[in-house]
Amino acid sequence: MKKILIINGHPDKESFNWALTDSYKKGAIMAEAEVEIINLIELDFDLVLKYGYRIPHPLEPDLETAVKKMKWADHLVWIFPMWWYGTPALLKAFIDRTFLPGITFKYQKGKLFPNKLLTGKTARIILTADTVSWYNSFIMKNPAINQFKKGVLEFCGIKPVKVTYLAPVKSSTLERRKKWLLKINQLGEQLK
Repeated sequence: MKKILIINGHPDKESFNWALTDSYKKGAIMAEAEVEIINLIELDFDLVLKYGYRIPHPLEPDLETAVKKMKWADHLVWIFPMWWYGTPALLKAFIDRTFLPGITFKYQKGKLFPNKLLTGKTARIILTADTVSWYNSFIMKNPAINQFKKGVLEFCGIKPVKVTYLAPVKSSTLERRKKWLLKINQLGEQLK
């Protein structure tokens, strides 16, 4: 049985991202996967990595549980909006506080790149935006996707990382949003 962890990075419980989270979950349950969800806004943790890696910042209980769930999962599904061509501050804070040396990667003396501690896992990024895809790709060069996919997930060994880009959300019709929800439900059923 495949173990799926959905991480919802949108702080607004009434956002379309929360509906996408629910849609993916329902699809994955239909496929008989084990599913866990982390809604980042519901976690209690210090958002600031005060000293970088110089002085360890102990993980709060919610972050300890989140790390256990990430290590448990075979497939991680990250759902979040693109704000200012990056991730929301809440998601960035979660990454800063949990993707740490000894947890998701380990420095190797004398080597340029660290040991990747999340190998064997796959991921999907479901990114919502108000920027049309051609502008995000050709003009902006996919900054949020590149940073999160390559700079975080693949850096720690998660591969492959697939991306679903849904945009523009702000001007989308109800019919369009229903199609997106169906698409995400089908990804859940396919465990992708």
